Amino acid sequence: MLCVARQATYLHEMILCEHRVSTACTIAVHLRFVSLPSVQLQAMAERRTSPGEPIARLAAELAGDLKATDIVVLDLRGVTDMTDFFVIATATSDTHVRAVAQYVQAGLHESGVSTNMTEGLSQGRWALLDYTDCVVHVFHPTMRQFYQLERLWGDATPVKLGAAKGGVR
Repeated sequence: MLCVARQATYLHEMILCEHRVSTACTIAVHLRFVSLPSVQLQAMAERRTSPGEPIARLAAELAGDLKATDIVVLDLRGVTDMTDFFVIATATSDTHVRAVAQYVQAGLHESGVSTNMTEGLSQGRWALLDYTDCVVHVFHPTMRQFYQLERLWGDATPVKLGAAKGGVR
């Protein structure tokens, strides 16, 4: 049984001990090893670096430059494989949504980062800029309240940002 406890903790020991324990015991160890607590999985994911973090920080700063409010950056590593970071910002009107999104897109393009996809720029209710490792959302206030992305992605870790420019949290 001592070997079984070590197998759940150390993968290399699991391989070595596998030959010495019964088949039923080996299956139990595999199941126990696979079901690590989500806190451990999230901590393991956070150790890896992401090119999305500097993009997210710069996007938040650029959104603040154009007076976007309630700017939040969420670290989604360990929560989803879709992207590593969300930047969520609120603009005051449809025109303001378009202006903030276009300013963020232009500012990141000057830094050498291009979007893979954009959505909603023409409507101005919810603009989405997809940079693969970072997705920027600029919302009209009613749309942000309706979709509540911060609540939907409540398992994500909020990233602490610098000075409170434009309502950055």
